[in-house]
Parts: sequence; C-alpha cells; structure tokens
Amino acid sequence: MKPTEQPEGRANKKLGPLPATAIAGNDITSSCLYVSSIAIIHAGVWAVVALLLVAGVLFLFRRIYGEVVGALPLNGGAYNVLLNSTNKYNASIAACLTILSYMATAVLSGTTAMHYLGALVPNWPILLSTIGVLLLFMGLSIAGITESATVATVIFITHLAIMGLLILGGVWYVIGHGFPVFNMNWHTPLPGGHGIAAAIFFGFSTAMLGVTGFESSANYVEEQQHGVFPQTLRNMWVAVSVLNPLIAITGLMVLPMATIAANSEAMLSFMGLEIGGHWLAMVISIDAVVVLCGAVLTSYVGVTGLIKRMTLDRILPQYLLKETRQGSSPRIIILFFLLCLSVLLITNAKVEALAGVYTISFLTVMAFFALGNFMLKIKRARLPRPETASTAVVSIALFGVLAALYGNVKLDAEYLVVFLQYFVPFMLAIAILLNRKAILEYLMIWVGGFVESMPGLAVLGRFTLSKTIRRLNRQEFVYFTKGDDLSIINRVMAYVVANEITRKLKIVTVHKGDEQVKEEFLHDVQVLDKAYDTLDVEFIQLQGTFGPELVHRLSEEWHIPTNFMFIGSPGGKFPYRIAELGGVRLVI
Repeated sequence: MKPTEQPEGRANKKLGPLPATAIAGNDITSSCLYVSSIAIIHAGVWAVVALLLVAGVLFLFRRIYGEVVGALPLNGGAYNVLLNSTNKYNASIAACLTILSYMATAVLSGTTAMHYLGALVPNWPILLSTIGVLLLFMGLSIAGITESATVATVIFITHLAIMGLLILGGVWYVIGHGFPVFNMNWHTPLPGGHGIAAAIFFGFSTAMLGVTGFESSANYVEEQQHGVFPQTLRNMWVAVSVLNPLIAITGLMVLPMATIAANSEAMLSFMGLEIGGHWLAMVISIDAVVVLCGAVLTSYVGVTGLIKRMTLDRILPQYLLKETRQGSSPRIIILFFLLCLSVLLITNAKVEALAGVYTISFLTVMAFFALGNFMLKIKRARLPRPETASTAVVSIALFGVLAALYGNVKLDAEYLVVFLQYFVPFMLAIAILLNRKAILEYLMIWVGGFVESMPGLAVLGRFTLSKTIRRLNRQEFVYFTKGDDLSIINRVMAYVVANEITRKLKIVTVHKGDEQVKEEFLHDVQVLDKAYDTLDVEFIQLQGTFGPELVHRLSEEWHIPTNFMFIGSPGGKFPYRIAELGGVRLVI
C-alpha cells in the first residue's frame, strides 16, 4: 500500500479486487486478534451483539465511503475529501488525526504481535521486543522495502484460512464437550456491574476498534482498477461481519470469562491451545505475528504517503521531502518512529490503553469522513458520483461513531488525556505552519524595533526573514476557468489568498477554435486584480482541449505541480475522471 501520487507518465499496473482487498484486509482483519477479547471484557456474553452492531455501522459507512471516494477518486482519505470540499485547516485536522491513528496502529499491532510471541516463548520481554519491531520496520522502510500486493494476498488468504480453521475447531470442540463453559459465562455477572444495555453499549464502543483499517483502501484508490474500490469495501465488511462475531462466540464457548480477561492480549492462542493443543496455538501465534507485523509496515508506508502529500501541499516543511536512492523518505520515517516510541513508553505497552488512544483517533477520522460526505453534498453537489448515501444514512452512521467515541472516553478518560497530549501539539504546529507567512511578517516588524539598539542584528534578521518570505511567495498557482463568471473568479482569488502562500495566480481559459474572451470581462478581471493587492493575477487564453495532456504539459512548462492547479466542480458531461488530471484540486 503506498498512498502517494505516481510520477507522471509512469506505467502503473492497477490492482484487481483480490490484491486491493488484501492490502487493506490485512489491516482490518488483524483486529480480530484482539478486538473480540476487548469486546468480551466490556460486554461479557453480549459481546456478539456489540460486534454485530459494529458491523451495522460499518455497512452504512460502505455507502459513505463509496460516495466520497467515487466522487473524488484520489489518494489521501479524509484529508483529501476535506481539502477538496473545505479548506486546508480542516483538512489538516483530519490529517493529524490520521497520523495519530497510524501511530496507534503501529504500536498496538507491534505490542499485540509480541504478546502472541510471548505465548510461545516464556518471559518474553514485551516492551523491548516491541521497540525492536518498530526499529526493524523503520529500517526496512528506509531501505525501500514496502508491501507487495502478491505477498499481501498470500498473507491475507492464509490468515483467513487459519481463522476459519480456529472457528471450525471451535465447532468441533463444542460438539464434543457441549455448552458447560458457555453456561458458566452466561451466569457470570456482567463486567463493571452494568446492565445489559450498558454492557452492549460499552462493548460496541470498544469493539469499533475492530473496523480500523476500513479507511485504508481509500489511501491507494488511484492504484486500483476502475470499479474495484466498492468491491474492497464490500469484501472487508463481509470479513469483519463474519470473523469478529464468530471468534467472540467461539471464545465464549471454549474459555471461561476469567481466562479471557487474564489472557486478553493473546486470547486466540489460548483458544487454539484449548481446542487443538500446542500445534494450533503455535500456528495461530505465528499467523498473528506475521499479520500484525504487516500492519506495522502498513503504518510506516501509509504515514509516509500522507505526510509527503501534506508536504507537497506546503503544509509541512519541505525539509521532510529528502529521499534516498530507493525513493524512501528517511526523515519522515525516523520522525514517525520517535512518535511511536513515545506513545509506547507513555502507555507502557498496555494493550487496553493503546486500544483506547487508537479508537479515539480512528473514530474521529471516521466522523470527519461523514462530515466530509455532508460537505460534498452541499459544496460539490454537481460532482458526478457512482453511488449516493442518503442524509439519513450519513446521520445514523455519524451518530454511531460519536456514540462509540463517547463510550470510550467514558470508560477511561485517561485515554483522552493521552490522545490530547499528541493531538493538541500537532494542531498547534500545523496552525503555526499554515500561518507562517503572517508570523514571519510580524517577526520582521519586531526585528525592525532593534534598528537603533542593535542595527547589525536587525538588518541581518530583516534580510533573512525577507528572503524566506520571498521564497514562500515564489510558488505560482493556476485556476482553469471554463466560462466568464466573474463571481466565481472572485471566490477563487479569495480562497487562494486565505489558504495559500503565493503572490501569483494564473487564470487560464481554454478555447476550441478562434473564440476569445470579451474585452469587458478582461477589464473586470483587472479590477479584481487591483482589489486583491497581495495577489498578482495573470489571465491566459489558450487554444486546444482541456484534459490530462494539457494539464501535464502546462505543469512541466510552468514548473507548477498539478496539486497547485485548481478547477471548479465538473458536471456529469465532463469526459475525464478527477484522478486522471493528476491531483488537480477542486475549489468551487
């Protein structure tokens, strides 16, 4: 999985349904290794109901993701949706939440993998070995080793087969032993002294952890064949809806509640031990280590692509774009490792604490995706889409996610504190970076106050700051207009001033034949140019046909990346998919 834009003109073999499902499926189905035990701990015998409710919410999100990604088939997930329907600040919030989710994914997956390995090796050092896993995949990522679709497919099919073997083994165990364990669990008091409704609610809230990874397919949609994305959503939904409830009920049939609570980090290994003996426990543990370590690698690759995208959009410093000969980004990867290490040490490798942070960040990303769907309906109503989620569906799904978010915070507010310890500094840093031009201008005024007391330092400071501001302003932007609606051009210019650091905007119109824009309209554009005194507008008329070839040619000639080129929302007659334009953004 690599959610980054492909170089222009490079041949790229698109992923079919199975490999595309496998890459995201390894992420989402790895959650069955820990989510069933977490749901049982909070909901007792009602964990199966809680997991079925999760499957219901995920079914609604199939339509939400299908509409959003179908309308904007570009890599980037929630960040891309909000970038193309609102502004950079809102998109940056979603990006920060996604980065936090990747961090928690890496740490939780690595920790759980080491717990399963600990079931095979007595006295295995969980904390130190998890650090070793994070270091190992940091090194592999820097070396340029990323997920292969073929390897991902093999792991995915093998994992499903082993989980199927465990479930069938559970059926055979119940046939031979009957229901004494389940009857004992049925009469065990519900966790926390809750009633049935509260147990199901808290079980549902924590079990939402089991759908993490559902958004992964949206991060590499450009690498998928046309029409494959909805199939990946369907396949992942089926896998989660079948695996998680069946594993939970198998666990309740085989293991006493006390055993599940005492061995929640590696419950499936103990199920295998009880059902088939040491060989099955070993097979499950090895499978768990492989699948969960694959999720760690997915996190490294995914976060690298997202941060690269944010850096190319000039939200983050260009310093992070430094690449090796293999095409990896060591500065991004090392930074991510350090962030993961800090999360691991703060939570002391406790799976429940990690799961709480993971769930909060992931659920917030899902909520932003639902909000992005609403924004798409309001601001991009003309944009063609293969399917539509009704307002009722989006509202119910959003309510379900917010309810689960509340339930997780209610269970332990400390998880929220750990989450905020990262989210607040992230957003402060982003706010500073988004407003760095204004901050630099204020610094110039402040430095100017030292002219009399320290003239040499003041001159040097103003020169350095002025040079930095000029370098930021040097980047040009392009807006392709298909008509002569002055109000739309006014809105585009207002958007560029509010969201981008630049002093130059090219407004380009493409004509077929000998058409020309009226002189009156050109005069009105000049008036607008004067109204926006911080922006230099150049109106360009070209002959030809607007499409991917023209966009890529102008990008090369003008040295302007395609993600700094804007268009309005195309209608149903537009002959190209948005993805074919190479990352051109929607602003109107």
